[in-house]
This record gives sequence, structure tokens and C-alpha cells, in this order.
Amino acid sequence: MCGIVGYVGPRPSQDILLAGLARLEYRGYDSAGIAVIDDNGSLGMRKKAGKLQVLRDSLEDAALPDGTTGIGHTRWATHGGPTDANAHPHLADDDRLALIHNGIIENFALLKAELEADGVDFRSETDTEVAAALIGREYRRTGDLQEAFRAVVNRLEGAFTLLAVHKDEPGLVVAARRNSPLVIGLGEGENFLGSDVAAFVDHTRRALAIGQDEIVAITPAAVTVTDFAGNPVTPEPFDVSWDAASAEKGGWPSFMAKEVAEEPDAVANTIRGRVQDGAVVIPELDGSDELFRGIDRIIITACGTASYAGMVGKYALEQWARVPVDVELAHEFRYRDPVIGENTLVVSISQSGETMDTLMAVKYARERGARTLSICNTQGATIPRESDAVVYTHAGPEVAVASTKAFVAQITALLLLGLHAGRVRGTVSAADAAAAVADLEALPAKIAKVLADEQAHVTQLAGWMADTRSVLFLGRHVGYPIALEGALKLKEISYIHAEGFAAGELKHGPIALIEPGQPVFVLLPSPRHSALLHAKVVSNIQEIRARGARVIVIAEEGDAAVLPFADEVIRIPLAGALFEPILAVVPLQIFAMALATAKGLDVDQPRNLAKSVTVE
Repeated sequence: MCGIVGYVGPRPSQDILLAGLARLEYRGYDSAGIAVIDDNGSLGMRKKAGKLQVLRDSLEDAALPDGTTGIGHTRWATHGGPTDANAHPHLADDDRLALIHNGIIENFALLKAELEADGVDFRSETDTEVAAALIGREYRRTGDLQEAFRAVVNRLEGAFTLLAVHKDEPGLVVAARRNSPLVIGLGEGENFLGSDVAAFVDHTRRALAIGQDEIVAITPAAVTVTDFAGNPVTPEPFDVSWDAASAEKGGWPSFMAKEVAEEPDAVANTIRGRVQDGAVVIPELDGSDELFRGIDRIIITACGTASYAGMVGKYALEQWARVPVDVELAHEFRYRDPVIGENTLVVSISQSGETMDTLMAVKYARERGARTLSICNTQGATIPRESDAVVYTHAGPEVAVASTKAFVAQITALLLLGLHAGRVRGTVSAADAAAAVADLEALPAKIAKVLADEQAHVTQLAGWMADTRSVLFLGRHVGYPIALEGALKLKEISYIHAEGFAAGELKHGPIALIEPGQPVFVLLPSPRHSALLHAKVVSNIQEIRARGARVIVIAEEGDAAVLPFADEVIRIPLAGALFEPILAVVPLQIFAMALATAKGLDVDQPRNLAKSVTVE
């Protein structure tokens, strides 16, 4: 969750750090701070609870020493509340060392007791200050920051990225990572560290991915990476595929509005290069045909919105690849002793590639012999590096906490995966595959049509419902996970009660919630694909309408059967059954965004949430 920036080079580090932290605000935080060392070895530190602007104001009132070495941090409170004292950086070694930390040190209480017995006084309630004190103690013994790190990191349990500077070593930032994100940005005569490439993409798009249990030292002229035992490591280079302008609002009222508008491009970019001669061929999976032929089960593991994408993917993989698929919440998966083996493929889904619950599920699956494949939007992230294969979505940077374009890109990647696996396994006919590819390639234009035709209508509808206290969502088949996603979006950014149900479950309990005026969104499947399923959902609509519900139906163009029973109809273009979810979710995203805006809420940074959940 926390944002981390490190810099060494010729430029004023304070400016670099504050700009990097601003680009990481989307991750969610409640305090911010920086530490700077000047060329004379003077260390200055400032940290403040609240938004980054509070720190900026403090620095304008009383500047830190000019320096070209520094570290910066935005914190999401875990140990201790959001106070100035608990904010990062934390100082040690008589205030000669400053340290920042992302993650949770699980054995901090035992280590803290050891340090207190050694006479150390603590100024915060954090686990981070314990790590700072340990490294400070080792620095006094070794006089070398890298050696001090190496002596401490193996004593720490849990997840952590640590960055530190010491006034005796200006021009040096040392970092370590275990189960928490860290990347290096390579500049000309300067180098960067960040929890995300967004921290430095304004200055360089050349990057190095840091692996598990590795220590990195950066100076203006060099980057050195070793494992925790001190053995040299050659990190994996990559180029960031987007520039700083991609992560700017560009005139949109919010990042979420911008990212919804970018959904046609996100889907098109995810498809690009993966259709050859009318068939889906994913180049990243070249050489894995035997894997797909040999699997007898697929498990999709993810959290939140990504898990709903996985539920849509289950329908596609089972229909086209003819292999049973289970969808598991990552935070439950490894704690129930699941039955997996060498013929199981575990597919993980994560926008950031750093979702800790999902990362732990991937590691668990690999330890038990399963093959692993990740669907991810972020280059250089941990989950793809821990997986046997990766299919990148190409949605571009997603800054708003509530996922929109990443979600439709994830579904697109799963559709591609289903068609690729079906082709390799010989379980989808050429005719069916060609029809599916045609539907797939038509999606960007159809999403654009939904945005053009329905955005004003849905926004007006949300304005009328600004005082609504509860909204229900119903769907069947692939509409069910979209109902779940519609409810989640509304919860995330509007802070009102919302629930998604499989429409067939209505009569088994949820219909008790229906009372006069209760708004209910219904995702109506196309009668072209299943007249029976369509009729069943129309019956559901009649049931709730008879009890006074206000019914808003999402239906395909030309479907007139629902008109007598709907208070509002939102139209989506005709599409294949497995492609409808990508179109149907767009009005629900717009509705949640418009309702939150009508309530005067921050749609990009909803309360209590963070973009990237890097603790389990």
C-alpha cells in the first residue's frame, strides 16, 4: 500500500521525492515524509500526518538542507495510528540513519523487547522503528550500510521493503525487499528506487526488477544487487511501456472518469498482437502447448474485482478449453489445503502484480507442484516473476483506486486465454473460434458506443438517486459476476449498501429485501443466446416489480420484451454471450462514479481503501 521513493543524483532530491510521492498518492496513504542528505553529510527529515500537501506546506515554512540523496514515503497505517510520530521516515543511530518501510514485520514485538532490554527508547508505535533501530545498531558495529542491512534482514519475518540513508554515506541509498514491491529506475548520472515505476517514470523509463530476498545499493553512477547472503545478482531489465503523461488526468474531472473513457483502448491494446490469421495465438505462451494439453483442472485465484473477472473467465475457459475451472479467493486458497498437483494450472489475476494475498497463493501453488500463469497489468511486478508464465494486459496505468479499465482488460485477457487454450487442446471449432475472434475485435468500438450513447442517461439516473441508501444488482450466467462487480463499485466509492445476487437466488432469500422504491439493477441476457435464460430473468423482473422495486434493466439493443416491466432501460450493443459482460459493466461503472460525484465524494481515493494491497 505505502508509496516509496529513493533518489541519488545531481538534482535536488526533495523535488524528486515529492513529485514521486505525488505520483504514488493513488496507492492510498494517511501520512507522508522525506529524509534528505546533503553533500556535507547533514541529514534533514520532515514527516506529517495527513495528505502530501500538509508535508509540502511544512517544507515551505521551514526548508530542509539542500541535498541530492534522499528517500520519501507515504504511509498506510498498520502499527500505530496516523500521527506525525508514526509517519515515516524513522530515525536511528543518534538520528544519523533514516529508514522507510512498506509491509509488516510480524516478529517486531520480540525484536522490540530485545532492543528495549538493550536500552533503546522508541518514539513511535510502529514496527518500522524496530527495523531502523536494528540497522542502526549494526551500522555502529560495521560502519557499512549494506553490511548492516545484510545482518538484519534475515532476522525480520513478514513482508517488507526497506530503504535507508545514513549521513556518513551521502550519495548512497540501500534497500531490501521480501514479499513487497521494489523497482529500480536507471537514469544518466542518477538512479531511482520506487515501490512502483510511477515513482520515477517522469525521469526514466528504463528499469530493473528486484527479486525476492535481495538487497540493492544505488549511487549516481552504479547499481549493485545482491541476495541476502551477499552473492551478486543480475536483475531483470525492462522498459516501461507508458510515459508520465499517461498517468495525468489530462483535463478529466477524475482519474476514474479518464480511465473509463480509456476502456476501448485498454481492450484493443490487450488484444493487439494476439490474433493471427483469425485465431488467437498468445506469443508469451509460445512453447507451452504441452502444458495446456496436459492440464486436467484450472484454478483462478484473485481478490475483489479481479476475482469477478476470474468468474467470467471460468465460463470462457470451460466452454472453449473444455477443462473444469474453479475460482478461488486468494486469501482463502492456501489456508484450506486445496487439492492441486502437476496437472493443475493456477491462473492468478492482479492489476498491480503485487497483491500480497494473490502472491502468497501463487507461491503456495508452485510449492505443491502446480503450474502457474499470471494475468497482470504491471511490468516488473512480483507475481509475474513468481509465475511460470504471464499474459500482460495493456491497460496502461490505472490510478483511481476503484478498478475500471483494468477489469475489462482482465476479462479480455481471460477470453484470449480461453481461445488460445481451446485452439491448442483442439476443443473449439474453427468456425466458433472465428466467430469469437470477430466478437473480440469488435469490443473496443462497442464499448465506445456504450460510452457515447448511455453516459449522459446513466449520469442523470445517478443524480436522481443521490440520496439512495441501498441498491441491489441481479444477473445470471456471465451477468452474475457483473452484478457482483456493480455492487462492489458502488460500495467502494459511494459508501452505500449494495449487494449483487445470482438472479435465481432471489426466491431463496434476497427477495425479502425488496420493498417499495428499492432500486434494483438487472442484467438481462440476450434472448438470441438463450431464450430460456432470458425468460427466467424477465420473470425475476416481474417478481420484484410486483413488490414495488424500481427496476433498471441493462439489455441489448432491440430487446423489447422487458419494456413493460422496466422503469429504466440501459442499452448495450449486440455481442456474443461471453462478450456481453465487458459491455454491461460499463454503465455500472459510470453509475457508481456519477452517484459518488453527486454525493460530493472523492471517486479516486475512497476512504479506507488503497490501490495496491501489499500486506496479507
